Amino acid sequence: MCGICGAFNFNPNHSVEPALLERMNDEIAHRGPDDAGTYLSRNVAIGMRRLSIVDVAHGHQPISNEDGTVWIVFNGEIYNHAELAKELKARGHSYVTRSDTETIVHLYEEYGPDCVKHLRGMFAFLIWDSRNHRLFGARDRLGIKPFYYSETSSGFLFGSEIKSLFASGQVKPILNRAALPEYLAFGYLSGDQTLYEGVRKLMPGHRFQLQDGKLKIDQYWDLPVVDASSAKPEEFYIETYRAMLEDAVVSHLMSDVPLGIFLSGGIDSSAVAALAVKHRQEPIDTFSVGYAEEQYSELGAARRVSEHIGSQHHEVRVSRQEFFDALPQLIWQEDEPIVWPSSISLYFVARLAQEKVKVVLTGEGSDETLAGYTRYAWTLKNAGYDGVYRKIAPAGVRKAVRNSIANSHLLGATLRRKLQHTFLARDGADWSSFYFDNFYSGFSGDLQSQLLASEVLAQANGAYDNVLDIWEGSRGDMLHRLLYTDTKTYLVELLMKQDQMSMAASLESRVPFLDHPLVEFTASIPARYNLKGLSGKHVLKAAVGDLLPHDIIYRKKLGFPTPIRDWLRGPEVDRVKDLLLGPRTLSRGLFQETTIRRLVNEHVSGHIDHTDRIWRLLNFEQWMRVCIEGDRQFNALDLAGTSAR
Repeated sequence: MCGICGAFNFNPNHSVEPALLERMNDEIAHRGPDDAGTYLSRNVAIGMRRLSIVDVAHGHQPISNEDGTVWIVFNGEIYNHAELAKELKARGHSYVTRSDTETIVHLYEEYGPDCVKHLRGMFAFLIWDSRNHRLFGARDRLGIKPFYYSETSSGFLFGSEIKSLFASGQVKPILNRAALPEYLAFGYLSGDQTLYEGVRKLMPGHRFQLQDGKLKIDQYWDLPVVDASSAKPEEFYIETYRAMLEDAVVSHLMSDVPLGIFLSGGIDSSAVAALAVKHRQEPIDTFSVGYAEEQYSELGAARRVSEHIGSQHHEVRVSRQEFFDALPQLIWQEDEPIVWPSSISLYFVARLAQEKVKVVLTGEGSDETLAGYTRYAWTLKNAGYDGVYRKIAPAGVRKAVRNSIANSHLLGATLRRKLQHTFLARDGADWSSFYFDNFYSGFSGDLQSQLLASEVLAQANGAYDNVLDIWEGSRGDMLHRLLYTDTKTYLVELLMKQDQMSMAASLESRVPFLDHPLVEFTASIPARYNLKGLSGKHVLKAAVGDLLPHDIIYRKKLGFPTPIRDWLRGPEVDRVKDLLLGPRTLSRGLFQETTIRRLVNEHVSGHIDHTDRIWRLLNFEQWMRVCIEGDRQFNALDLAGTSAR
């Protein structure tokens, strides 16, 4: 696990200044406090920060091939590198390390850009091929590791984190106003844009070549579309999934340093922990996070799993004060507004884990590949109910019901929110719109028109343009289309959170549920085997039935909850008002003051639950101050030794 960065000047006679690369590399020191390395050759400069996990003594980067004509900086882990190295040595390649980084170099010599198709793991890397005067880079299939870049008039910059690009001095942090609608709807940008002008993401499953001043990006992997008519008996999927999951966990245990597990007490992390203990055959460290507010804490369930598998368990509780004090600096860490309050919790458990281990395995990725969220079954059922409802209820009656749900003061905030997630409120909307509006959109189109200033609206892109393009490109039944779209959008943002918050504590996190052969297999599982009623993941539940107690496997999913709704209605409301309605915020002219004031008042009164909307605005304003305007006066929170710059 590392952080990588670098710069390339299009003019071969213009050398990259060593100080520029040093600034970029220093900005991501938290990603690799163990080691640093650089390679400069006239107009090419690449650097890395290393968290030493495999071949601790000799895996220094950058690494080259035998004659020094191909150089690489790499972030991630390649779980099949030992098998690949054996094949490459048989073909005549000489190794000077045991590292997976060197394997990628020799694969590139053999297969060129198709080297990525041989890799099993998580990765983002850049190769300088001096023989062909070519930069080549790639990102893993699911987007576990990040890769950001910027094209300038004179060259190309890249890095594991956006802040590294700004440290070069060649790119400035400027708000990408056109992207505001998508941010307000989802809390993140689902395509290759970021909230900064001129800064882009290399998308998962993509690679690029930069040669002769021309950047060429292409997709090398996509989720397969499986013919539903070829379905096999349910037992086949259960047995195969168990075998493949077990193989993925074993491969992800590869490490020369201490390793542990993030344990929430849910089935995903519990299954990973149980399999890890089975194959390690020794006590393993597990780590959990919770709150003083017990209704939002899963610590009890995590302890129960720990006792069952015999792990050495550790836990931390996060207070309201710690949560909000950490927010500005963690926004700086993530480079963009924090989408989910659970990111803050994730940082605190990562910091706890870093005291004991350097690597953790997590349960991320199961829900998006095995239909674990209730929203999948809920959408499918609403699609069925809607057809009947529109046949038996006249249009006037349906309109009256919609208006009543939207405006009645007799409905409490919680009931109104639930009813808005049904066919009664949507009434015949296409199901992509139903899904994304109901389960993601903080600000609908109508609310955005009330919130955004007119000049901002005039510059704006469509909020759903990218995600609907992905939806339209999906194939199969409705469930598989939903899973495909979430894997391409929502999951990518979750993985960014996982990467940035763990690396803020200088900790490597691994996600065995996203081993790509396993993900490809899950795409072939018929919907009827994963969804039973309103619950999902039945193949997984059956597959690990011998490993975990029944009440853990079938426990109601909480989804890493936080007490943010109550905090924003009570103890933090004055601070929120001061921030969102203060002169510094309003002077930017992005939002309408009356709309913000109404949202806060309705939330505090309990009339409408605006938690997601207020959280989104709160994070955006703090991001503007910290990342755009450079206000780095953080609270006294030390992130793995990094200082508030």
